[in-house]
Amino acid sequence: MALDRELVMKALRTVQDPELFKDIVTLNMVKDVRIDGDNVHVVVDLTTPACPLKDKIKADIERAVKDAGAQQVDVEFTATTRGPAQPRTDVLPQVKNVIAVGAGKGGVGKSTVAVNLAIGLARQGAKVGLMDGDIYGPSMPTMLGLKGAVPTVRGAKILPFQVHGIYAVTIGALVEQDKPLIWRGPMAHGAFKQLFSDNTDWPELDYLIVDLPPGTGDVPLTLCQLLPITGAVVVATPQQVALDDAIRAVRMFQQLGVHVLGLVENMSYMVSPDGQEVDIFGRGGAERAAQELSLPFLGSLPLFPELRVNSDAGNPTANFEGTPKLAEALNSLARTLAAQVSLRNMQGSGPQFTVS
Repeated sequence: MALDRELVMKALRTVQDPELFKDIVTLNMVKDVRIDGDNVHVVVDLTTPACPLKDKIKADIERAVKDAGAQQVDVEFTATTRGPAQPRTDVLPQVKNVIAVGAGKGGVGKSTVAVNLAIGLARQGAKVGLMDGDIYGPSMPTMLGLKGAVPTVRGAKILPFQVHGIYAVTIGALVEQDKPLIWRGPMAHGAFKQLFSDNTDWPELDYLIVDLPPGTGDVPLTLCQLLPITGAVVVATPQQVALDDAIRAVRMFQQLGVHVLGLVENMSYMVSPDGQEVDIFGRGGAERAAQELSLPFLGSLPLFPELRVNSDAGNPTANFEGTPKLAEALNSLARTLAAQVSLRNMQGSGPQFTVS
């Protein structure tokens, strides 16, 4: 039987996206099929540039189309990050996905996770912004090497800093160093709307990572109600006291109608100079909590000395270019988050389910 488009598309319907659990034709990922005798060229549009299983999709396509009679199969990948299906609001309409990063308590490394998620997604091909919404302790100026930096203003709008491959706005660059901000309720709502939406010239973005203040008080609530959030990431350390607060943060997001993309276990273990793994705070608590809450577990981040050194030096890019085990942990975290965002956008407002 001669190959034709109908036969090839039938074969492609047997190829599933291994994270979205639907075939690539139904997902509208097949953008072009070109047939030249026994040779077939397939163009597939991935749902995220950070697709971790691209090689598996390629192998499955090659096998399915060859089983249909092709001798040679060439697979070309493009990538388009999808946003939620529902209409966007007038707040940040140029951003496809707003990802809130929160924690039930301070000191669990929430900001460290937020920074490295943003850089990890950008290094995998996405266009990413980072918004420092932690008015209680804005750490982005230190972590991004922006201490003393003055933002550029064009017209009436602030231009985000372009640093480490991402776009960043930090409230720490707009107030006096060491001066606390004492904002509550309506004051915080108005200030955040002006600062991060109305008066900031964000470009088109695939993801905007928002570093929330810790806890479940006025300001996290305000930001969750103000921003069109695709989903939230909750950061915790393994010990029980931190997990108790993390569960409260999960419940806060759920009560606000914010989809929880998953939990991250930070400081999961320490790697000693001789390479031994030491469980300072225990290990696996956040993963167990995620299972109990029927939420995805996004991954563990070990306590590497380099992570602290690079953060203090304002050079988080070095986390991805030094110790291979640290780089892989961070890249895996970004890939898994991107997959959960794709799942969320495919599900729409339906019930959550977990991908292991």
